Amino acid sequence: MTSTLSRRDFLRSAAALPAWMFAPETPRQFRPRFAFLAPKGQEPRANVLVCIFLRGGMDGLNAVIPHGDADYYRLRPTLAIPEPSSGNDETGIDLDGFFGMHPSLRPLKDIWDDKALAFIHAAGSPDPTHSHFDAMDYMERGTPGDKQMGTGWLARHLQVAATENGSPFRAVGFGAMLPSSLRGPIPAIALQSIADFHLGGRYKGEVEQFQNIISSMYASDSTLGERADFTLDAVQLLQSVVSGEYQPANGAKYPESEFGQSLKQVAQLIKAEIGVEVAAVDLGGWDTHITQGTLKGDMPDLLADLSAGLAAFYHDLGDTMKHVTVTAMSEFGRRAAENGGFGTDHGHGNVMMTLGKSINGGKVYGEWPGLAADKLIAPGDLAITTDFRSMLGELVSKHLKNPALDQVFPNFTGFQPLGIANDIE
Repeated sequence: MTSTLSRRDFLRSAAALPAWMFAPETPRQFRPRFAFLAPKGQEPRANVLVCIFLRGGMDGLNAVIPHGDADYYRLRPTLAIPEPSSGNDETGIDLDGFFGMHPSLRPLKDIWDDKALAFIHAAGSPDPTHSHFDAMDYMERGTPGDKQMGTGWLARHLQVAATENGSPFRAVGFGAMLPSSLRGPIPAIALQSIADFHLGGRYKGEVEQFQNIISSMYASDSTLGERADFTLDAVQLLQSVVSGEYQPANGAKYPESEFGQSLKQVAQLIKAEIGVEVAAVDLGGWDTHITQGTLKGDMPDLLADLSAGLAAFYHDLGDTMKHVTVTAMSEFGRRAAENGGFGTDHGHGNVMMTLGKSINGGKVYGEWPGLAADKLIAPGDLAITTDFRSMLGELVSKHLKNPALDQVFPNFTGFQPLGIANDIE
């Protein structure tokens, strides 16, 4: 069967191209190399870091609850999660006698018990802003309080890492826009879905016609031509290794949410062994000023989506999780005290999480500053005792094998060794 690619179809297909394709900072000398492809059946050559940004300011105090701190219950008379109780599914899930997980995070408990999940509490950015935009910007740049740096911390890692990985899928961000953490001189792909990226399963003739049109359009401009070639190589590569409906392994069931399906596609790309090194995924909606919910409601639903997606990803990848690390963070936490709208306002300190089979899990890291009135900062926020760059830097140096932390996180000299990451051979 043959078909003609109309102008409307062409423009619709072109919209799936990565946003960086026309960006001036893309280096002219960059050309894809496919030597990274590992023989089927072997472990992936590169270790992978998956970064999840929980946009909106997640309430870390209700996600990983300090049930051993009496001030938590004093400050949250209606929102506090009940203390862990054996056999009761509507209380916190005890972790270490002091901290517990929200019951919506129950799918992660077996991963915790396997010591493949860890939390870092009272963590975050030292910049005191309560602005979502500024806080996210600082965290994704990796330069709190400094907007002069034009690149993201993941992009700088890619730039200085000692690797021969030339895959067009080396860096992937899921969503309509490329995350700021991936903006920099090394091309990264903004991918809404695998199906859309390889032209929605079109007939082979249409795909070839599309590729010919793109090539001819940019043939006279060497810079744009190289970017077009890069994109077309990516399309061809994806078509060659991804076909049919993806079947997760080990009985894993991803949520049907946008977040769950994004993680499912990250797993698919990792299993395809096409050189994925870093991936960025968002989960928004955490700005819970009103009717936040305790055991039911907006935040419990978000936590359920987060935990179901992470658990499916972990079990789907199985032993490959020895080479894959996931980390999740939010721009800031919430105020220690609940507000009059049964919600929480913008705060400061928060909880970060990481999971994988090469971390020292089953532990809540960080120094707990306490929630007593004299321990809170600003208008009543949890203090930060661990800079988020310490945790990310440890993953970059030990899991991604990049010791150049002074270039990934410039002007940061306060690295604290947490011991959360083991070296990956």
